[in-house]
Amino acid sequence: MTSLQEPTTAAEAGDADTGPPPTLVVLGAAGDLSARLLLPGLAGLVSRRKVNVSLVGSDRADWDDDRWRDRVQQAFASEVEPAPEAATFARTTRYVRADVTDPKDLDRLLRACSSGPVILYFALPPAVTEQACRALTGLPVPPDTRLVMEKPFGSDTASADKLNQVLTRLVPEDQIYRVDHYLGMSTVLNILGLRYTNRMLESVLDSTHVASVDIFLDESLALEGRAGYYDNAGALVDMLQSHALHVLSFLAMEPPSTIGSQDVRDGAAAVLRATRVRGNDPVGSSRRARYTAGRVGGRMLPSYADEEGVDPARRTETLAELVVEVNTWRWAGVPFQLRAGKALRKLDKRVVITFKEPNWVPEGLLGYERPDRMHIGLDPEVLRFDFNVNGPADPRTVERVGMGVNLEPGDLPAYGQVLAGVLAGDPTLSVRGDQAVQTWRIVEPVLRAWRDDAVPLQEYEAGSDGPTTMPRIG
Repeated sequence: MTSLQEPTTAAEAGDADTGPPPTLVVLGAAGDLSARLLLPGLAGLVSRRKVNVSLVGSDRADWDDDRWRDRVQQAFASEVEPAPEAATFARTTRYVRADVTDPKDLDRLLRACSSGPVILYFALPPAVTEQACRALTGLPVPPDTRLVMEKPFGSDTASADKLNQVLTRLVPEDQIYRVDHYLGMSTVLNILGLRYTNRMLESVLDSTHVASVDIFLDESLALEGRAGYYDNAGALVDMLQSHALHVLSFLAMEPPSTIGSQDVRDGAAAVLRATRVRGNDPVGSSRRARYTAGRVGGRMLPSYADEEGVDPARRTETLAELVVEVNTWRWAGVPFQLRAGKALRKLDKRVVITFKEPNWVPEGLLGYERPDRMHIGLDPEVLRFDFNVNGPADPRTVERVGMGVNLEPGDLPAYGQVLAGVLAGDPTLSVRGDQAVQTWRIVEPVLRAWRDDAVPLQEYEAGSDGPTTMPRIG
């Protein structure tokens, strides 16, 4: 199974037939995000889809063109079959040293771009991105400029709303791309195809038949040097507010008329508006924990509190669980449990839909223990159904069987898929301003309860499955 989104042609992604190609300006070019995710995604686009785009890197770091080009070439070297265009692309990219919070530097940077549309990609910490956007407000920003920024968008409902106002003074909403790379995962995109092209499934995805929905975003990775950001965010903001709620919005939306950006984002926004902490009880509907020292995959990890750059007094969680409800006709009464954690036993990112038990199991039919389940694997990418059938030896006894398929990944990594939409001027896979505000509105009661220590901070050993005293909530 491949991604729902059709491959973007070079003309679509690079405006090759309608004018000069866009210029992608990477702000924060010397940072980890640029090297680890953004440039490899761009390399996939150039090598596999032959996009036509100019690239400029910018940072406060004292780099020159050659050092920046080395970084770009390293990203392209990861491609199995680099296209001939890759060498030319890396050779012609430029680096402009600039402080993006300084209006004079930003003006100089904009003037250094070619005549095509300018795409400003803020590969920067959220606070710096906000400062840069405010610095842009006094400059003559070209009307076709596109702004691309990473999560988290704002720090609460009020700040997200204010930042939206700043951005929409610069460019229209459909030229603002708030990145959630989970929406670029092929299996997340395929949720739409799975639901809306299979009547057998869509007919049972509602509160009449579904008992619960779980969204797991478990990672075996630990802090990995990201204390500067993560210790101020924690698992709830880093993963549940930013990613899990947007996956939920795709999973629970009503069938859109088209898969165009307005219909899809309208549907996702309607779900988020209807979502709240279950029972309006942030204490009883949430759990938090952080890892202690342990071994993950042969690697010994220190406790989170002892990681370099961590302030233990912040009591930052590395595992968060939250139960929400989606108050719509389709989903009323169904608990949606969201979970994300670091330094766990294995990578496990999936959606699990548990169906209700049969209305009646005939007397004499033995062996029934668990209801049917559907697993949509996000990483690794699999689709599996667990259900009950009569055993081969005794027709009066049922057995649990599984039926699954490994899904073919999309032709691009998640960041490549997101960039394809940005370059094509298609905001379908980006978060709209009202959606960003709604996700903060949903988690704010939990953040307040945690700041007040109304929910205890539990512990779990790195390399385990999480706290043993942390049963299913909700």
